[in-house]
Amino acid sequence: MFRNFRMISYVVFGRGCFNQLESILAEKRSDSDSFMVFLVDDVFESSSLIQRIHLGSRDQIILVNVGDEPKTIYVDELTDKARNFSSRLPDGIIGIGGGSTLDLAKAVSLMLTNSGSSADYQGWDLIKNPAVYHVAIPTLSGTGAEVSRTTVLTGPEKKLGINSDYTVFDQIVLDPELTAGVPADQHFYTGMDCYIHCVESLTGTYLNAFSKSYGEKALDLCREVFLVGGEDSADKLMMASYFGGMSIAYSQVGVCHALSYGLSFVLGTHHGIGNCIVFDCLEEFYPEGVREFRRMMEKSNIKLPRNLTAGIENSKLEKMTDVALMLEPLWENALGPEWKKVMNRERIKELYRQM
Repeated sequence: MFRNFRMISYVVFGRGCFNQLESILAEKRSDSDSFMVFLVDDVFESSSLIQRIHLGSRDQIILVNVGDEPKTIYVDELTDKARNFSSRLPDGIIGIGGGSTLDLAKAVSLMLTNSGSSADYQGWDLIKNPAVYHVAIPTLSGTGAEVSRTTVLTGPEKKLGINSDYTVFDQIVLDPELTAGVPADQHFYTGMDCYIHCVESLTGTYLNAFSKSYGEKALDLCREVFLVGGEDSADKLMMASYFGGMSIAYSQVGVCHALSYGLSFVLGTHHGIGNCIVFDCLEEFYPEGVREFRRMMEKSNIKLPRNLTAGIENSKLEKMTDVALMLEPLWENALGPEWKKVMNRERIKELYRQM
C-alpha cells in the first residue's frame, strides 16, 4: 500500500511576503466576531516584527517560550489559554518563530478540536478531528517543521511526535528576510538539522524517487550555503528546509534523529545542536555525510559541546536508550527490516557514551 499523504495547501515565498499575511488571513475570517491567535516566539517581544502583525479587533497574541523543547504540558496550557479568549474557537492559529514555535502552533491547533491531553496523541495517526486552520511563518530555516506532518513533543514518558495528516499546516509564509539577525551558531544548528535530514533520507532503506528528488536538491542547497556562501544564502536555506521536509515526508530520518530524541528527553538538549552532537559520532553509519558535516562545522567556526554524557547515571542512560528504541521506523529506515540484529541496547548505550 502506497502512502497517500497530505501536503501544504498554500505556500507563499519571497522577500517581503510577510506583508501579505493580513490579506491571506482575511479570507479565513468567518465574521466580524471571529478572531485569530498568534503564537509568537517571545524573543520577538520587543522587536519590530510584533508591530508588523496587523491584528483584527479581537485577535490575540500569545508569546511562547521555547527555551526548552516543546512539552505536552505546555501545549495543554497554551490550548487552554487559546480557548479562554472566547466561547468560540479561533478561526486560526498562526505560529511565528523557529521549529519549536511552529510545533507548538501545530499542536495547539490540533488540541483545540481534540479532547484530552496532547500526551494522549503522541504516536501515529491518533488524532481523530481536523485541526483549526493553522499557518506557519518560520523565522529560522532548517527544521522542516513548516512542512512536516509531525509536531515533536516531550511528554511525561517519551519524546515522540503527534504524527497525523491533520498536523500539516494549511498555509506557510516563507519570507527569508525574517531570518536576518539569527545568531551564527543557531543558524548553523538549524541548518544542519536540514542537512542531516537529507543524509538520513538519501541513505535510508525507504528511499524512493520522490524523497530522493527533494533530498538531493536540499542537500545541494545546504552545500551552497555552508561551504560556499553568498548573498542569497538565506533564500537558499529556506528552500532547503522546505525540500528537506518534503524528502522525509515520503521517507524517514535515521540513526541520528533516533539518538537525538533520547538525548533531548533526558538532558534537555535542543534538537538542532543535539543532532549535531550525535551526528558527529556516527561516521560508522554516515561516513561521507559526517566528513562533509565536519568541513561545514570548520568553515562556520563551530565548536560542539563535548562529554555531555560523562559520568551520567545509569538510570538516565537506560531512559535515553528506551526513548531511542521507541522510534522503530527510524531504525528500520537506517538499517533495514532486520535492524534489531544490528542495533541493541548495549550498542546504543555505547554510542551515547561517546557524546
